[in-house]
Amino acid sequence: MVATMLTLVVGLLNAQSRAKKNDNTAVLTHYNVTLFNTTGINTPHVEFSPMYYKKGIVFLSSRQKFGPIDEQLGETFFDVYYSDLDPNGMPQKPTNFSLAINSQFHEGPVTFNRKGDHIYFTRSNQSAPGITKSDQKGNVWLKIYEAQTGPYDWENIRELPFNGDSYSCMHPSLSPDGMTLFFSSNMPGGYGGRDIYMSEKQGETWSKPVNLGPEVNSEKDEAFPFFHESGVLFFASEGHSGYGGLDLFMLDLSTRTWGKVINLGKPFNTPQDDFGMIVNADGTSGYFSSNRDGGMGKDDIYFFDANGGLQGLNVKPKTNARVIVFDASNSRPAIGAAIRVFEQSKNRLVANENLYKTELIPSPDDPSGLVFKMQRKSEEELEEPDQFTNRSGEALIPLEENQEYIVLISKEGYTTQEVKYTMVSGEIPKPIEVALQPINCLGLAGTAMSSNGKRPLTGVLVRIVNTCTGKEEVVSTNANGRFESCLEIGCDYTITSEKKGYTKELSEISTTKIRGSRTAEVEMVMTPTSIEDFAEPLHKGSVIILENIYYNFDESSIRAGADQDLDALAQLMKEHPNMEIELIAHTDSRGDNAYNLSLSLRRAESAKSFLQNKGIAPNRIRAFGYGKSQLRNHCKDGVECSDEEHQYNRRTEVIVVKMDVW
Repeated sequence: MVATMLTLVVGLLNAQSRAKKNDNTAVLTHYNVTLFNTTGINTPHVEFSPMYYKKGIVFLSSRQKFGPIDEQLGETFFDVYYSDLDPNGMPQKPTNFSLAINSQFHEGPVTFNRKGDHIYFTRSNQSAPGITKSDQKGNVWLKIYEAQTGPYDWENIRELPFNGDSYSCMHPSLSPDGMTLFFSSNMPGGYGGRDIYMSEKQGETWSKPVNLGPEVNSEKDEAFPFFHESGVLFFASEGHSGYGGLDLFMLDLSTRTWGKVINLGKPFNTPQDDFGMIVNADGTSGYFSSNRDGGMGKDDIYFFDANGGLQGLNVKPKTNARVIVFDASNSRPAIGAAIRVFEQSKNRLVANENLYKTELIPSPDDPSGLVFKMQRKSEEELEEPDQFTNRSGEALIPLEENQEYIVLISKEGYTTQEVKYTMVSGEIPKPIEVALQPINCLGLAGTAMSSNGKRPLTGVLVRIVNTCTGKEEVVSTNANGRFESCLEIGCDYTITSEKKGYTKELSEISTTKIRGSRTAEVEMVMTPTSIEDFAEPLHKGSVIILENIYYNFDESSIRAGADQDLDALAQLMKEHPNMEIELIAHTDSRGDNAYNLSLSLRRAESAKSFLQNKGIAPNRIRAFGYGKSQLRNHCKDGVECSDEEHQYNRRTEVIVVKMDVW
């Protein structure tokens, strides 16, 4: 969704004139909306910019009695507070959100990832903790920071790369998949005042911001964006036709044709300032900020109830699917099993990348080559479960009709299961029945280490042989040198680690006399045989086979959604800024030699363009086409083969020609 959205925005902006458009904003009238002042958190001071977090909301307030005063506002600086919600959605008595986030200067607004362990927040520019940093005119601008949860509080606070010391970046809003950040800024090059921008997450950093253009931005201020799961952007503006002050607007970004900016109308907008709106997933309720008449203070937070859904917000209806989970060994209900639901697309395994991660491992077909492999994330890396099964081992999960899903069911002591499920329109929903198998094995966790400095080794092939049955399991180490397996009880095992440039290492473990702990650790210390192999996991001459870039027959463009390996390669090249590569594209056997050479070169150039669009400098990439000269299977001229067999030959390979020296 993210990369597609960013490409769509850029394409639309290229087609638009930078001249101001005629303002023909549509206005809604809501007959089904009821407003409530959230008296449990509002004060005579300033309360604004609510955001959903766990089982409540966080918001900003100047209620603190002591501390420095913002001279422009006549209030103490804003801090972030948290409030639980009662069953009716009304916030209760608030508490200070975080000692690490709140400082003696401004903080907020904030936004969170779906799991709630990553925060993005606005803060006054500071040269050091407690010391603001101003520009030559004495202005203290705002910046966007990020942080992660730690054992006691938020930690690892750092600013985002697109901040500046001569302009503000503020009001972040993270997309539901965690890959796109919307925010407001008065950075140079805008349409006037503050504009709304978006940036794409690229590994551990963020792309250069893209201005949303004249459809959204005007010569005045646009601020407080909120991106809804339906693809609708809510924001506040002084520049579009409204009732006065800041008004609330919405714009559907989910399609290639954006349509008109829509003024939310009454009762959301008034002649005063109305801003900072958030909406729940099904569009039936939410919160916003306003300094309208009749409030408790300067800015108050209001709760709205939209019976039947918010007008103009097209949320796809969902139907509950019944999940039944039981213990396969005794048919008893599996109580407290975690259920996670992931949307599945036709071109990708999971539409949002929250279930799997990409790791670089040795190729099973050619140990001298490397491939990107999708690995399911560990329980600790996954987001919080959507549901847990009750005492009957059951749960209800709301799903859209005709949308493909992967339902992940897990419970400690059992083997995790994935179920593909589609709720067919017009049919009675079939229950999802899952029998969880108890784990009857020894959990093995291992690490492959280099004897030179004892650092972890990536991409080590680990062969685990059951001496009772002769069965062999082959796994590979991840970026931290770790590997895992589950060993059957009652047998002896040999564990061999292999990697080019290192000696083979052998270890043994027995599960015949298991007592107490059902887990074991093993460390494979491997001695390097070549200096050049120290550069893990890559070195000059390494070959990466991109198995998951697919081209249609007789076409050079990469299939939509079939670029996961190129995404991973782009991230790898960002992690190794000295890395240079050759991209070599191959065709299948159909067509003559000259045509296939030309086609393969165009395919390599297409992959190069993809990497360039991801921020990789073109001088780090050389593109070549080998045509059909290096087929990987028997599908030569005149041999009848399936589409899948021909597809196996339509591949792109990467040769590392320069690499960081460790």
